[in-house]
Amino acid sequence: MKKSKKKKTGIKKNWPIRFLVLFLSVFLIGTIYIIRDIPNPTKLVTDEYPESSQIFDRNDKLLYEFYSDKRRVTVNLSQIPDSMKKATLAIEDANFYKHGGFDWKGILRGLYRTLIKKRLQGGSTLTQQLVKNALLTPERTVTRKVKEAILTIATEVLYSKDQILEMYFNQTPYGGTMWGVQAAAQGIFNKNISDLDLAETALLAGLPGSPTQYSPFAHPDLAKKRQALVLNRMYELGYITKEEKQKADEEPLKYYLNRSNIQAPHFVFYVKEQLIDKYGLKAVNEGGLKIQTTLDLDLQDFAQTAVASEVAKLKKSNVTNGAVLITKPKTGEILAMVGSKDYFADDIDGKYNVTTAFRQPGSSIKPLNYATALELGKITLASVFDDDPTCFNQENQKPYCPSNYGNHYHGLQTTRNSLANSLNIPAVKVLKINGLETFVASASAMGISTFKDPSNYGLSLTLGGGEVIMTDMAKAYGVLANMGVKQDLVSILKVTDRHGAILDEYKYIPDSRVLSAETSYLIQQTLSDDGARSMVFGAGSLLNIKGHPEVAVKTGTTNDLRDNWTMGYTSDFVAAVWVGNNDNSKMGGVVSGVTGAAPIWNKIMTQILKNQTIRKPSKPDGVVGVNVCNLTGGAVPDSGCDSHFEYFKKEFVPIKSEPIKSNVLINKDTGRLVQQGENIPNAEWQEHTVVKDASGVTICLDCPLVGTQPDGQSQPAVIVN
Repeated sequence: MKKSKKKKTGIKKNWPIRFLVLFLSVFLIGTIYIIRDIPNPTKLVTDEYPESSQIFDRNDKLLYEFYSDKRRVTVNLSQIPDSMKKATLAIEDANFYKHGGFDWKGILRGLYRTLIKKRLQGGSTLTQQLVKNALLTPERTVTRKVKEAILTIATEVLYSKDQILEMYFNQTPYGGTMWGVQAAAQGIFNKNISDLDLAETALLAGLPGSPTQYSPFAHPDLAKKRQALVLNRMYELGYITKEEKQKADEEPLKYYLNRSNIQAPHFVFYVKEQLIDKYGLKAVNEGGLKIQTTLDLDLQDFAQTAVASEVAKLKKSNVTNGAVLITKPKTGEILAMVGSKDYFADDIDGKYNVTTAFRQPGSSIKPLNYATALELGKITLASVFDDDPTCFNQENQKPYCPSNYGNHYHGLQTTRNSLANSLNIPAVKVLKINGLETFVASASAMGISTFKDPSNYGLSLTLGGGEVIMTDMAKAYGVLANMGVKQDLVSILKVTDRHGAILDEYKYIPDSRVLSAETSYLIQQTLSDDGARSMVFGAGSLLNIKGHPEVAVKTGTTNDLRDNWTMGYTSDFVAAVWVGNNDNSKMGGVVSGVTGAAPIWNKIMTQILKNQTIRKPSKPDGVVGVNVCNLTGGAVPDSGCDSHFEYFKKEFVPIKSEPIKSNVLINKDTGRLVQQGENIPNAEWQEHTVVKDASGVTICLDCPLVGTQPDGQSQPAVIVN
């Protein structure tokens, strides 16, 4: 009988030792790899001054220079007011004097809010922030996190808590060129840190969380909200009383910026944010970068002067501010950005950049609505709309009853006349034809980033009932100017480092087509048609640029008189102008289509086109012109009719259509059709000639109207279906 042999496992008895040796070897190699180039923590107390960065316009004119090395002024901890220390600890690291470099509760709390609550929050201590800002790069990698942890432990061993806090106050970025609290106090308030009060120190303490986002120069509203958060946190921790918190909350903050050192400040800070997002705050402030931008400083100065002078004339009409954005539609380059009448203005918050703020566009949004319907063939420029007072049923909402500007109505009008004269009733009918989902999708594709869920809007969206950003409006109008091709806005042409090496350089690449050239041409033809818009705006108004009949333009005023726009373009330029009030208060009477923003727009566009050879838009092969019947918008029938010439997309040229005879209910007192749902005792059925407008409304062409309409003209009668 054979003896059974033990099955070999292939694992030797000493495998635990071998595994441990392998693990330690890998760990040692990994540690050596990570710490091989780790910075020396003793560098925290050395002085290494950075090199300034400079921002230029497109013609190499200096806009601003960041003197990082001259703005970092070292102060002792004893020179920093107690309120600054407490404010910083309250918002950044309340357990600073209790932990050994890591706040584990804060880390767990940050992970919970980030992973569970989906609210991004870090758990870094002041020591970790000091190490990251002074010794490491802003990259987010596992290797950098390991280095940060090692250096944090070393820093806590080498230095006392007071030394760490003092180094934090001297080596933390507070925005722009300001490194350290003394530079921040001087740069923001023109004071020494020792002279700041609670309200001022609370504002400074909130800046390191996001120096760009909370900058009082670029985003004063967000800076104020951040200050309030700091004060509230100080109150919760018992650092200040309720009365001290309330007093600091209510104290007006006066920011300081030497206007002689900066050109086009709104634009400079707009560019700065983009640079920081790409290169990091430290590289931008200390890297000796040379940034050539798209801005034309001469045009910028002209636009700034035009805004300031025209807004001054509107003081009696309760208009206190204005803004301008000028772009090149083909490339998206920003040529001028005037964020307010004066960045340094004290009577308003001049630092508030209207070109990047949420405002309502009024009727200036209408061309996007009409373009959507023309693109899909739902209407043509010859389609007929009845511009009469109309109420529109809306699902789960009360009927919507818009009115025209000045309560003037004009009866039957073509699409061309309706858009050119900015008639509200036809515009709402077009949106109803399109549908909110289709229009929101189309506007979003053209660059309007603020239109999200269609269910959040109603039919008032086409009259400016949704908020937009001027930079988005310039992009969308750029689509119309660029024959249907969308181009993102560009503000930076080239970035070089201190050695002259090119880090980034703009190269023009055509973006995506979001609208046909045919539809873009039809909109341009309409918005540049002075004859078509003369019914409301008059012939030869400020919407015309002398010698340049090809300029397309659209005005917009919100129904509550809070925003007034003029948007205009050629094939080479888009100019957006807004006037109103930062606090969203109502304007006075000077808010019609050819007042308010229009004079500024006319002055700027005239200057832009001065001595310019403008490219006139060429008619695409897909656009044809034919004669159409005035009353129907269709091809001229065999029986004939009064007609006019109009352009169409080739695939949507209208067919012949004859008015028909139909029995309709007539109000004998007025001679008008009885509207659906009306109870009119003195009514009778009569046979008349009728047609339907583009929205399906039945129109009587030969009803015997009694008397005249408010504008003194007889109008066809209408029944709402």
